[in-house]
Amino acid sequence: MFGFFKKNKVLPTFAPLVTDMHCHLLPLVDDGSKSLEESLEVMETMRAVGFEQIRLTPHFCYPRFPNNEDDILERFKNFSFEVENNRGNRNIPRLTSCTGEYQIDDGFQGHVDSGKLLTYHFADPKQGAEKGLLLVEFSLRQKRMGLDEAIFARTMEGYDVILAHPERYPYFDSRSSFLEQLKEQGVYLQVNILSLEGFYGPEAQKKAFDYIENDWVEFLGTDMHNLGYAMALKNASTNKKIIKLMESTEFLNSKLAVK
Repeated sequence: MFGFFKKNKVLPTFAPLVTDMHCHLLPLVDDGSKSLEESLEVMETMRAVGFEQIRLTPHFCYPRFPNNEDDILERFKNFSFEVENNRGNRNIPRLTSCTGEYQIDDGFQGHVDSGKLLTYHFADPKQGAEKGLLLVEFSLRQKRMGLDEAIFARTMEGYDVILAHPERYPYFDSRSSFLEQLKEQGVYLQVNILSLEGFYGPEAQKKAFDYIENDWVEFLGTDMHNLGYAMALKNASTNKKIIKLMESTEFLNSKLAVK
């Protein structure tokens, strides 16, 4: 008889996203996690704030992180095995795939020419480009010539391109004509959740909210690297402005979820 007075269960802040599609938890391949244990601890926090699935996206960045696709996939296979063997009673998200975050740099065309670009797909096979979603990033220092041509070429080859964290590039402002042009070409934008929290400073924070307000952003990502990032993600999950955003805005992350 008291059932009418029960409160609805409050879901974790980022539960509507279901999937994190940008993180660096494959150990010892870039500037992300340094060990299995660190990855497991970070993943516990990610699950606590609502993420059910994770897609790993190690850096492909020449010459700093000269990773190759075959090695990364082998490492992911071994890492997935170790995660399952060491999860114990931990409540952690499911690892669904390993793709890549490709910087458009001097090494990028080599990855393209190899025909081995690591991409992901929407859960619905009828949605998205044939070759899948390709996550790319730009330099955080200065704008490289030919970025738009490189992206346009990938779309012509049958990829959907996602540009990672545009709010972090100092050469773009809140009404960037370059980003507006990319949107007209069908490029997806992914904003970092930690940018919304102010983790990268007030300028990136303002642009992150502005791009969402411009209706330019389809994806949110954690861009998880380590335990420090995990603490910031936990703080973000209690940020009232971010909670309101999650309640009022729909993103495409959940369309990547694997059943």
